[in-house]
Amino acid sequence: MGNEPDKLLSTAEVATRKGVTRQRVLELITEGRLPAFKVGRAYVIRADDAASLELGKPGRPPKATTAKRGGKK
Repeated sequence: MGNEPDKLLSTAEVATRKGVTRQRVLELITEGRLPAFKVGRAYVIRADDAASLELGKPGRPPKATTAKRGGKK
């Protein structure tokens, strides 16, 4: 993804490169986290924008443990 500043990618190509689903790429576009523009019915993303996209670790964040459970008062 580095030497192609003007290359345009489809949502499927970005999903494959980032290891997420195509639907997640569409959500990122809707949220405004991934710049894209429409060509016909499809979105296209600049390769530089896709390369700079930071994604967190997959899955649910761990629960915060604040108090012990099950004790009687």
